[in-house]
Amino acid sequence: MERELALEIVRVTELAALASARWMGRGDKNSADAAATEAMRMMLDSVSVKGTVVIGEGEMDEAPMLYIGEQVGNLQGPEVDVAVDPVEGTELVAKGLNNALAVLAVANKGNLLHAPDMYMDKLAVGPALAGKLSLDDPIEVKLQTASAVLNKPLSDLTVMILDRPRHQELMKELRKVGVRIKCLSDGDVAGAMAPSFPESGIDLYIGSGGAPEGVLAAAALSCLGGELQGRLMPSGEEEYKRCVRMGLKDPLKILTMKDMIGEEDVIFAATGITPGEFLSGVAYSPGQRAETHSIVMRAKTKTIRYIKTLHYLPNKPLLQSMEQII
Repeated sequence: MERELALEIVRVTELAALASARWMGRGDKNSADAAATEAMRMMLDSVSVKGTVVIGEGEMDEAPMLYIGEQVGNLQGPEVDVAVDPVEGTELVAKGLNNALAVLAVANKGNLLHAPDMYMDKLAVGPALAGKLSLDDPIEVKLQTASAVLNKPLSDLTVMILDRPRHQELMKELRKVGVRIKCLSDGDVAGAMAPSFPESGIDLYIGSGGAPEGVLAAAALSCLGGELQGRLMPSGEEEYKRCVRMGLKDPLKILTMKDMIGEEDVIFAATGITPGEFLSGVAYSPGQRAETHSIVMRAKTKTIRYIKTLHYLPNKPLLQSMEQII
């Protein structure tokens, strides 16, 4: 992939964030998602790739656009896999809460895992702990190892986890060990990325979340030097068989970064919709302007760019064409 593609990709997440941000706090997550999805889909047409959506809004009969298998891009560039989450945290936008993102990852064709829409058990860590822990280790062992490697007492470790009923027993174990816990209401990708940002204060991200979001997080962590391990959690025989049909010979094995993103040439971009741990949200200014804050990264070079952009909204024809939605 050409390095110039990174700046094309971030323009896509910027437009999706601008479209979705109009719905912040309005209690309508479906409209927030629909606006971002349409903006992302239209903007992708200008990107110089022959792209195939491998992680998107669902199967063709479930989603009108950005469905799995859809061809995107202007069809004049390299063949790539495309993974999208137009709004990572629809509830966050609807409720006006922090950490909602517009997210997109691109890799050479055949490299991104076509993850089924089911839960994945996850362990995400930053660069200092990459390669030091195993998803199969008991939670006490994970924490003791992290404490030793980071040279921090257990009482100073901070573990992030989605606040879900299914995690109640795991949170009891964490409290028994004596670590600090930061609960996350939504935003699985941002949560898995957090340990790779020292300023977040998060040491580990654990628990189950969406499998497609796991692949997107793995793409981000490959750029940041962190690590994500995952294991699919099919709920029954039919979901297990679906994994096999999708090419996963052993659906219950630990999925490594290589399993999820293949070769290390991934481009990842995210733009904040609402304010978050490492990206600001869309902010509107006088004079019909709006500011976005994005991150765009490439795994091959480990280059990380933060981009603040001031948009003059009347010159955004794609947004103007969506007035009936936003």
